[in-house]
Amino acid sequence: MATLAGAQRADGTRFFTVMAVIMSVVIVAGFSLNLAMGRSSFASPWPYHVHGVIFMAWIGLYLAQHLTMSAGNRELHIRLGKLAYALIPVMVIAGSMIMIVVAQRTGGPFFFHVSEFLWSNMALVWLFGGLAWWSLKSRRYTGWHRRLMLCAMAILTGPGLGRLLPLPLMIPHAWTITTLATMIFPFIGMLADWRQDGRVHPAYWWGLGLYLGVFAAFTAFAHTAPAMVVTEWLIAGTPGAERPMEAFLPPDFTL
Repeated sequence: MATLAGAQRADGTRFFTVMAVIMSVVIVAGFSLNLAMGRSSFASPWPYHVHGVIFMAWIGLYLAQHLTMSAGNRELHIRLGKLAYALIPVMVIAGSMIMIVVAQRTGGPFFFHVSEFLWSNMALVWLFGGLAWWSLKSRRYTGWHRRLMLCAMAILTGPGLGRLLPLPLMIPHAWTITTLATMIFPFIGMLADWRQDGRVHPAYWWGLGLYLGVFAAFTAFAHTAPAMVVTEWLIAGTPGAERPMEAFLPPDFTL
């Protein structure tokens, strides 16, 4: 047992397992808080439930992968990992679908700009898929595999973390603040690398660099004329078109 514990410390298994648990808890806590406070309910259209089941399945798989490695069960880890090849494309499709459904149904959360919510959010869902797929293709290189997957998972903490932050008080920068807050997870990984090895693994530079780049590019693009035309066309004639395009506080809003 002492040998196994020492090996886990050396290869970072324990660190990545702890990070997986923390990120998963953040996501679940955010949605649970909204449910407990009556901000959301199970009385939602079916696309919300489909999206929820698919993404919760991912959280379960992500946790299971780290727990199996912590337990030294590499064979089960490999078998479960094959599920990710099917689940990741389904997540990207479901994530894209729900962005459109939400934009048309409500225009997105009132503290987000509609076009930012649609374009930047959509781009980050696809980036998650790209980083997660890259991680799977790099599974023989453990350093790359774990760190790329951590960066991918950090993207998914946005909806949970956003529900824990007082975003109405952060208008008009709520979207930027939420996204930057999720980047703390790969940043913690970079600090852990630096403390242990005196350097940061290149997977973090790629993962976090792409995250920052895609976020900045599509948040800026969301405000361009072509993006606004598409956004307005997409929500035209739906309840989502009835709210202001910019982030706003509803007249009856109270904390």
